[in-house]
Amino acid sequence: MKIPHRSRPPGRLRRRRSIALGAVGVLATTLLAACGSSGKPVLNWYVNPDGVDTLTKLAEQCSTDDYDIEVQLLPSGATDQRTQLARRLAAEDSSTDLMSLDPVFVPEFANAGWLEKLPDDAATKALDGVLEGPADTVQWEDSVYAFPQWANTQVLWYRKSLAEAAGLDMSKPVTWDQVIDAASENDGTVGVQANKYEAYVAWINAMILGAGGDIVSDTEAGKDAKVDIDSQAAADAAAIIKKLADSPAAQPDLSVSNEGTSLGQMFPPDDATRKAGEFMVNWTFVYKNYEPGEDKPTTKEQFDDLGWARYPQTVEGEPSRPPVGGIDIGVGAFSKHTDWALEAAACVTTPDAQTQLAVTDGLMPAREDAYSDKALTDAYPQDLLDLFQESLKDGGVRPKSAYYALISQAIQSRWHDPTSVDPDTTPGESAKFLQDVLDGKALL
Repeated sequence: MKIPHRSRPPGRLRRRRSIALGAVGVLATTLLAACGSSGKPVLNWYVNPDGVDTLTKLAEQCSTDDYDIEVQLLPSGATDQRTQLARRLAAEDSSTDLMSLDPVFVPEFANAGWLEKLPDDAATKALDGVLEGPADTVQWEDSVYAFPQWANTQVLWYRKSLAEAAGLDMSKPVTWDQVIDAASENDGTVGVQANKYEAYVAWINAMILGAGGDIVSDTEAGKDAKVDIDSQAAADAAAIIKKLADSPAAQPDLSVSNEGTSLGQMFPPDDATRKAGEFMVNWTFVYKNYEPGEDKPTTKEQFDDLGWARYPQTVEGEPSRPPVGGIDIGVGAFSKHTDWALEAAACVTTPDAQTQLAVTDGLMPAREDAYSDKALTDAYPQDLLDLFQESLKDGGVRPKSAYYALISQAIQSRWHDPTSVDPDTTPGESAKFLQDVLDGKALL
């Protein structure tokens, strides 16, 4: 069973070879990094640990007679990925040619002058046929700064047998309260991402948006953005977190849970405390993760019991706003080969490239036309592809701000861990702290 967001050997990543010791060796290695072992220039592409084997193949396919593309692995967490790239770019590192970016970091990097602004022809190519949500993530101040590669969203994955035992009609919208009650009363659990990291903010943000609120507004004002999180919508979100944390449906590792930790709870082992399986909010990769195959423990009987539905509602009757994520490909502003890097970025984000990532790794296309590709429709049930597209179109994006990193870390610091969340106090305390951080009166 493949666990995402975890560092692992990157398959056929090409390693730079040390050819001598001492100062001569250091110089030789530097020259190899710049020119490659063939004498051609090398474009370094920093990627996150999702679909690395496929990305490596794309790098090979998109290398040309003029340059080679080499994949370099970033840390597993989005925050650590941002930190490493920010340090390189702040130092004007010329070897950072291409980078895979969480969409929330595009505004910050563009605002800082770290990303190459796409020329008009490249911008047109980058946005051609792309779904509205992913297209918006690569734009900042009326310019385009990256190529959408894949678009992620969350749905509610569940055991059909568990939902049936609870009497839930999953063809209709369900609420967080209904899901938690159904799991609690029928020997099941609820899987979420509640570790102190970016995906926890994605959960909080989605629930607040689903209740009609937001974390901040007027984000174009930068640090003068309006802090809105002290609201009834945030109290509704906090009440859900508290209810889950206090319920039998909470998984034992709730406060450190991530995308991978709850996967094993869908089909729990015989010695599990709660054996009926789970309701789990998680990203699109889940289907391929559970699909039976070589080296996968899921049986056909288990897989047939896997269901999917729209992300739960925060407030009954109010449409949910599923989290939206994915990866955009940016070109480093200090690259010595920006023209080639722009060409390479376009190549690794073509419809065919996006289809490869979807079919092989469960990373869904940012391009709408890719969803009708026969390779994709053969690989996934049509109703699941429809649900992914619907969730992307109706999804809840995180605040689009050049100061998003500060906003996210401030929210994490006051909403974690989930067992301490209180609907009466947490929204107000987090609003005050976030305002102080933005005003420079408090440090993270």
